[in-house]
Amino acid sequence: MTGASLMRAPRGTERGFILVTVLWILAALAAFTAVYAVYVSDTASASAVRAQTLRADGLVVAAVELAALRLLSVPAQDRPISGEVRFRMGEANVSARFADEAARIDLNSAALPVLAGLFQVLGVPEQAAKTYAASIVAWRTPARGSNSVGTGSAASAGKTSVLGDDEAAKGQGAFAHAAELARVPGLPANVVAAALPYLTVYAGRREVNPELAGPVVRAALAKAGQGMDDIDNATFANTGGSSGDAKAGGDGTAIAGASGLTTVAGDTARVTVRVAFDNGRKQGAEAVILLRDFGIDPYRVLLWRDLSWRELADLDAAPAARRKTTGGRP
Repeated sequence: MTGASLMRAPRGTERGFILVTVLWILAALAAFTAVYAVYVSDTASASAVRAQTLRADGLVVAAVELAALRLLSVPAQDRPISGEVRFRMGEANVSARFADEAARIDLNSAALPVLAGLFQVLGVPEQAAKTYAASIVAWRTPARGSNSVGTGSAASAGKTSVLGDDEAAKGQGAFAHAAELARVPGLPANVVAAALPYLTVYAGRREVNPELAGPVVRAALAKAGQGMDDIDNATFANTGGSSGDAKAGGDGTAIAGASGLTTVAGDTARVTVRVAFDNGRKQGAEAVILLRDFGIDPYRVLLWRDLSWRELADLDAAPAARRKTTGGRP
């Protein structure tokens, strides 16, 4: 009996070892199954996100197209200076706010006092603001000997410009993008960053629309009017006005001699699109379009960029775009 008992002990040990091995195999299979389940779930989620991104991209393009249609569906003289298009598609609410680009100061066309006024409103001392503005006008004025026609006020002022001969000779031509303002020598980076939201290169005219302009731009126009007596009349040679014609009111609405104020819609508009899905996801983009007959295309996109989450939040908090026209149509 004792010998038999001693002979069975190794068999029990073998069975225990096999049982432990089987349990480890089952645990490994369970872990593999869990990992595979997570992988499948993540892959499905990623596919859903990609599909939603594709839908959002399509909705943004559609919104820009509808905004362009809204602007091109009426004669140019009746074109609205601002408005909004809304629609629902693909489990999302889409809105496209558009406004004439003359709501901003054109970096290539604005008069020197307007640029100086903007810098002053942003906290730059008066003398430094005038120096910065003169540097911008000098930069955008084509160098002597160039066949290009300058768009800045100094280009038409000739030798009587407020800029010196050496400064005027260093012109680089028109700005291709507002961000190129950082290339102008002497302008601090913080001043450039503060000014960029109020500048454009796509308006294509020196006029500013006071009805669309924000408080900062309107204050800059008012500053420009107040400082007209300090500016040489030759600066405004291409406007047909003089410093005596440019007295400003408190809101800057009476300084046509300084900026060429306008309430007429131009050929360029800025469209801001917001897409809000039912699941809470948001996406948006901003585009500047040029409304002209290009043969096949009735307009062209001059600028396109995606909006950040912070810009989308600001857009949600902003009031709806005003619907204004120049010809009395809604």
